[in-house]
Amino acid sequence: MTTTDIPTLETARLRLSAPEAQDYPDFKATFASYRARFMGGPLNAYETWMLYAAEIGHWQIRGFGMWMVHLKDSDETVGMAGGWQPAKWPEREVAWIIWPDRAGRGFALEATQRVRRHFYESCGWDTAVSYLDPKDLQSIRLAERLGAERDREAATVDGNEVCYRHPAPARLRDSQLAHGIEMEIQNYIDPLFTPKGWALD
Repeated sequence: MTTTDIPTLETARLRLSAPEAQDYPDFKATFASYRARFMGGPLNAYETWMLYAAEIGHWQIRGFGMWMVHLKDSDETVGMAGGWQPAKWPEREVAWIIWPDRAGRGFALEATQRVRRHFYESCGWDTAVSYLDPKDLQSIRLAERLGAERDREAATVDGNEVCYRHPAPARLRDSQLAHGIEMEIQNYIDPLFTPKGWALD
């Protein structure tokens, strides 16, 4: 699969498209920052380059991968979301990262809800997990808002993370949970909306 074969997904605010060379500087800056501390970072220049190459190659090897998340009205890149299963990953993962200066605006919730729906409806996935650092409370809150629950019986990558299992397609389809997520996304779209408490990515 080449980058031209990767489908483009859209939401109300976002366009999700294949990772391109021009997206690398934001990726590098994020993975060299403190925000990457729960994803093996901060990384040096060589490590970020190798990881970005892996993001692109993952699509060719697995047939799925991570999309770059762009704002539709400006084409600004704000993060990544998609699927991830490198070597030694027990299961296919739904993953996300939002650039540090774009966090707290609901972009991760909106993008992750869309890519999960794509994997369920267009790729035939019947389950998905997210492997999270137990200290990464922000990502755990987002996983729980997406309806994922900790699966203590699931295999982990190296025993240092927790596994959150997303609701199966049948359980999620036309459910109160799905409607609630869409309502929350609509709140974030409202320019006058100010989240109370801990805002989701």
